[in-house]
Amino acid sequence: MIKLFGAQRCHKTQYYQTFLETRNLDYAFLDVEKNEENAKELRNLYENRKLNFPTIIINNKRLRNPSDKEFNKWIEKL
Repeated sequence: MIKLFGAQRCHKTQYYQTFLETRNLDYAFLDVEKNEENAKELRNLYENRKLNFPTIIINNKRLRNPSDKEFNKWIEKL
């Protein structure tokens, strides 16, 4: 399962959405600006409790703004 925490207005979030969609990967987009529960879940992932987005979760691995190479590495492990 892939989770993408982000905001619709964020160009990096949009980049990762396109990245996942062009590879036909199922993912859950969790908008942290429009949904307080999503924001709370994201804050709980970080000690500083900040909305660090985009953040991607792949099988319990947290990726914060990953490079394409790093992102692909974790996608291949799915």
